[in-house]
Amino acid sequence: MAIQAKIIKKGWMFPIVIVFMRVLFGVGWLLAGVTKISDKLWFKKPGEFLTTYLNSALEKPDVPVFYKHFIELVALEHVMALNYVIPIVQIIIGVFIVMGFFTIPSILTCLFMHINFILSGNMNFMSLVLYTSAFTLIIFRREVYLFSLDKLLNLAYFVTSKKDKLEKTIDPDKERLFSNT
Repeated sequence: MAIQAKIIKKGWMFPIVIVFMRVLFGVGWLLAGVTKISDKLWFKKPGEFLTTYLNSALEKPDVPVFYKHFIELVALEHVMALNYVIPIVQIIIGVFIVMGFFTIPSILTCLFMHINFILSGNMNFMSLVLYTSAFTLIIFRREVYLFSLDKLLNLAYFVTSKKDKLEKTIDPDKERLFSNT
């Protein structure tokens, strides 16, 4: 009990929960890509599933008009390219998020793909969980770098706030020169 109180008091529990959320989020995207290739046969029957999916999205009343135009003019015209790009990107992004490599750009890519999924008329509980998880990971981006390649390779430096950069660049011995006390 005392150890648990110390962990919570020192603030280690919350960052570990955020890292666990990051890993689960990455596994979710990884499995989404693998499932498209294996179960839904995107590579064995190219374009078949995606064309059916896009045509059914055109018939849904809750799909916005501008997105119906996008489906007709862009997505259906390039269905074969999208057929290969979508699952491959999902697998790569999933692996990147699990490893913590280019974490924030990977999460933003997931959000972009997920917004397209929602706009095509597919809103369910899992969609809400993934969407909320993505925003949670972005909001708590400072904690998301714990146990990540970004932190190991010092890539987190490029996406941290100016305050964090200042804290990292000031030498502790010279810190009193920069403080008001």
